[in-house]
Amino acid sequence: MQGEYAEDAALSGAVHAAQRGDEAAFRIVFRTVHPRLLGYVRSLVGDGDAEDVTSEAWLQIARDLGSFTGDADRFRGWAARIARNRALDHVRMRSRRPVAGGDESQLADRPADSDTAEEAIEALGTGRTMAFIARLPRDYAEVVVLRVIMGLDAKRTAEVLGKSPGAVRTAAHRGLKQLTALIEQPQEEGDVPPGEGQQPGGVTQSAARTLKEM
Repeated sequence: MQGEYAEDAALSGAVHAAQRGDEAAFRIVFRTVHPRLLGYVRSLVGDGDAEDVTSEAWLQIARDLGSFTGDADRFRGWAARIARNRALDHVRMRSRRPVAGGDESQLADRPADSDTAEEAIEALGTGRTMAFIARLPRDYAEVVVLRVIMGLDAKRTAEVLGKSPGAVRTAAHRGLKQLTALIEQPQEEGDVPPGEGQQPGGVTQSAARTLKEM
């Protein structure tokens, strides 16, 4: 937990320094946030276009950084919102629906109990986690990515998606329950390549805080 707070403090300091024109600080911001942001965009547009869309998002982040106010948690949510808009623009241009995201109309406001999911996710690297998340229904996948991969709390996730925090908690609960079932299923050889596509800054450091706060 202390490590996570230290990481947040370091990111907040780097963001503020980058706003004053410190290029080295911006590189720290990029290295800290980019792997998770790329994972989120990949869940929306797929592997083939994720790098380009994320690069477009970073161009806007760099351009608009001076107007940002807040701490590390707020910055991650702000960056995720920018990336989501770029991804949805890209999807509309391709006349395709995004891989993740959906209608909250069937979601009820209720808290999530995630202990089993936490234990399962803690055992996986980011690459394997994303492979399982890709198999979730669209209306759960994006919430799970924002909560587990990006490390956003329910309030920030709700702001990114334009949903209520209660709907986000419910989607996270149901998505994590299904994710746990997928993880615990006996896997056929070659079904999910172990460790393939792992990214730095994976879920193992952020999952405990994210899931406990649901």
